[in-house]
Amino acid sequence: MADEGDVLTDLNNQTNGNGADNRPTAGFITQYIKDLSVENPNSPSSFQWQDAPKIDLQFNIGANSVNEEVSEVELKINVTAICDAGQLYVIELVYAGLVGIRNLPEDQAHMFLFAEAPRILFPFARRVVSDATRDLGFQPLMIDPIDFNGLYLQRLQEKQQEDAAGAAAAGSAPGGNA
Repeated sequence: MADEGDVLTDLNNQTNGNGADNRPTAGFITQYIKDLSVENPNSPSSFQWQDAPKIDLQFNIGANSVNEEVSEVELKINVTAICDAGQLYVIELVYAGLVGIRNLPEDQAHMFLFAEAPRILFPFARRVVSDATRDLGFQPLMIDPIDFNGLYLQRLQEKQQEDAAGAAAAGSAPGGNA
């Protein structure tokens, strides 16, 4: 019988002739706030400032292997709101999830960890940032949707171009084989 708590278990129990379960599987085990820092450094005077804030939004994605089949994916979001009078707020969030991957080719597993998993985590992290800005006493910050798949493909293409340029430079270097 399938363990209901194991998201990697497929309820369709068909296996190959040797009894091995070698079907490709990926899924979330859990998600959580790993780190959250919320600052309102100039309160209460910041509530009297009238100029519109400039929002600096940065995000990053990281993945760390926990074991052979489980990885932790981190979606890091940093938001700073500044107006002419000074800094309104700073929010630093690391929203993470444990992802189980079994029997996926390396390139597909990499894409799942760096494109699909952040896409799934994003709405939850977005809500945390929105709630934090509201709880700071400001309008909730609604971060626009992010095309993680498009960003992943763009970064992959940039890396291929960098690798090709590096190989070309190595081939034309003095003493190199051309």
